[in-house]
Amino acid sequence: MIRALIVDDEIHAREELEALLLETGEFAVLGKCGNALEAIPTIRRLRPEVLFLDIQMPQISGLELLSMIDAEHMPNVVFVTAFDEYALKAFEENALDYLLKPVEPRRLGKTVEKLKKRIIQGARPVYATPEIRKIPCAISGGIKLLDLAEVEFVRSDLTGVHVVCSRAEFFTELTLRVLEQRTPLLRCHKQFLINLDQADEILLRDGLLAEIKTRSGKRVPVSRRNLKRLKERLEIG
Repeated sequence: MIRALIVDDEIHAREELEALLLETGEFAVLGKCGNALEAIPTIRRLRPEVLFLDIQMPQISGLELLSMIDAEHMPNVVFVTAFDEYALKAFEENALDYLLKPVEPRRLGKTVEKLKKRIIQGARPVYATPEIRKIPCAISGGIKLLDLAEVEFVRSDLTGVHVVCSRAEFFTELTLRVLEQRTPLLRCHKQFLINLDQADEILLRDGLLAEIKTRSGKRVPVSRRNLKRLKERLEIG
């Protein structure tokens, strides 16, 4: 059985696709998500082999979601969309396959064969993804998209990953690794990323340690390992 996850903002589309997948007898549907922020931790937790993903979703599109998934957790991707075939040519390199809504059982059968071949090959899928421009954060009743320019630093602790701005702090499902790889944020410590545009001072400490003081006066630690790289980025001795 192929382990599948469905991500679509339309509940009826999710339910119809689940029914079609189960009818093939080839899939175990691990879950259904209504938006990208819900999908990120679900992918991390359930490790699906294939993601049936809507391209057009509010706030965070399907392509943007792909840029927010850790490479080690990346499933095979099948876009499920109302785009016409001509428009979908632009997305071919970013997915194993695509299905047009309403999904036809015969066309789904071709997707199943492609999936089986890919899974047998065992290669980890790699997709061309856009750079993250806004960080999705959980707020009461929705998702807040933070511009990178607003971010002072990002920190992680036992409760998760937190995006810190001058006057507020937000929780995100994105990992430090994803944010380091796909944004201009710089690793300055095992548990911290810094936005150098928000740095005001670098305070050198004993033992090759340092702190960065942000424009709002917050202090961010810099580890020995990352101090050299920080100096190189800032072109200081």
